[in-house]
Amino acid sequence: MEALILVRHAHAASNVDETVSCVPPGGGLSELGVEQARALRDALAGEEIGLGVATELRRTQETLSLALAGREVPVLVVPNLNEIDFGSFEGGPLSAYRAWAWTNGPDAECPGGGESRAGAAARFAAALEALLARPEHTVLAVSHAIPIRYVLDAAEGRAPSARVQRVPHAEPHRLERRAVETAVATLQAWLRAPRFTDTPFGG
Repeated sequence: MEALILVRHAHAASNVDETVSCVPPGGGLSELGVEQARALRDALAGEEIGLGVATELRRTQETLSLALAGREVPVLVVPNLNEIDFGSFEGGPLSAYRAWAWTNGPDAECPGGGESRAGAAARFAAALEALLARPEHTVLAVSHAIPIRYVLDAAEGRAPSARVQRVPHAEPHRLERRAVETAVATLQAWLRAPRFTDTPFGG
């Protein structure tokens, strides 16, 4: 792989009232999301895409299908790009998870058997390494807000933060191979001693 186009899924039913949804298959796209995914197809019309990647969540698969409509592109499901496992926050308001996340360190696992952000970062890095080994020149990967924010920040050498900056729906972010390699290295380095710097609960 020489280029990775990262996209957060288009607007989904769970986004209407900001409900936590990480258990596959989850809900599909809203009417707005369908429009956004079709606009994404138009935005990517000039890109030669060799492989499409989605997660196990229905909203990413629907986004990818609409974005690649009219093309014959192989598709791969990569579970390591799934949204973080929110544990007992599943099905509840996203605001409740944020309140917990902003007062706990990266190694803390979500209540109810959920995932730590350090654990999630490790699988995001593993997903990137697997994609770097792919033979296709350009890969379009549709994922979720947290994975994409971690990767975009890490590609610029920034470690994960507790307060995750918003990622717009259905907006493409192109990373060249070197930037993806930087993201892997940044995440792996952070995992050796994970600590957030934007909250007093860093470790």
